[in-house]
Amino acid sequence: MKKHITIYDIAKKANTSTATVSRVLSNSDYPVKKDLREKILKVAKELNYIPNMIGRQLKTNNSMTIGVIIPSITNPFYASLVLGIEDIAQSRGYHVLLCNSHRNPELEKKYVKTLFEKQVKGVIVSSISSNQRLLGELIEKGLNLVAFDQTVEGLNSSQIHFDYRKGGFMAVEYLINKGHRKIAFISSPLSRPSRRSTYHGYRDALDQHGVQIKEEWIQIAAREEEDSEKNYEFHNGIEMTKKLLEKQELPTAIFCCNDMTAFGVMNELATQGIRIPDQISVMGFDNIEFAEMVTPPLTTIQQPDYEMGRMACNLLLDTLSRKVKENVNIMLQPKIVERKSVSIIEESL
Repeated sequence: MKKHITIYDIAKKANTSTATVSRVLSNSDYPVKKDLREKILKVAKELNYIPNMIGRQLKTNNSMTIGVIIPSITNPFYASLVLGIEDIAQSRGYHVLLCNSHRNPELEKKYVKTLFEKQVKGVIVSSISSNQRLLGELIEKGLNLVAFDQTVEGLNSSQIHFDYRKGGFMAVEYLINKGHRKIAFISSPLSRPSRRSTYHGYRDALDQHGVQIKEEWIQIAAREEEDSEKNYEFHNGIEMTKKLLEKQELPTAIFCCNDMTAFGVMNELATQGIRIPDQISVMGFDNIEFAEMVTPPLTTIQQPDYEMGRMACNLLLDTLSRKVKENVNIMLQPKIVERKSVSIIEESL
């Protein structure tokens, strides 16, 4: 293993002190002769010196790194969120440490603690943990935090919310307006605020429009586990569709908690020889990029993932620079993206 080059190695080869090397490499105002400065920079380049940013942060107490914690990088929704965060962070001179909690609340807590121990003063988190005691304690100790995607009740921090309940209502009302009265719901476990809100929106719309809620058409997974070799939501969509198709009476439309689940639903329907949307319509939630690439293109609820990431990062960095002095709560709104996966039932209109 190659030895990590330090300022001591540079000082030895340049025949000067480590203090002088440190002043040159840190762009200190301390006067250093031009020829010596050039010599130090040349030696540093020859030795392929990479500065120890952690050590520098410990000395200056000035971290230019933020942490991001998401439940799963396998869902393109979160990949787009992270891209938005990175674009803003880079434009403002910050680095991003990305942590994937693999849908595990305990791993999420470990990441939060580790980021704080590494003196990362700002964290953006989509939290899946039901116990926010640790986050609250670290915020009291000086951690700057922005919660997004998942609402965290009682947390003393800025949050960017999305109106999932309204999105669920809009999706089902859209299906009802297309003539559907037999509408199923397929989801991962209702362990997150976003899924619970979407589910309540589903029931609200059916109830408000006087449409019967058939419990056997509500297929919600009992457990959730991340598998590095496959996408959980996609395969959950497949498994829940298999259970739904065992019912004596089938729905005319299926509303899914997210687009990846919808892709699993569409895959299983096709496998079973069921035509979309002629026999069963499918409605998604998120509007990830792949939604327009599948056949038929997926009608879905748009959630501004990339913009949410940009907004969260700007809010965190503004807080760090003291441009924002109080907590901010932002509620983003859904809209319907109409494509080809939902049919009109003429006889019901």
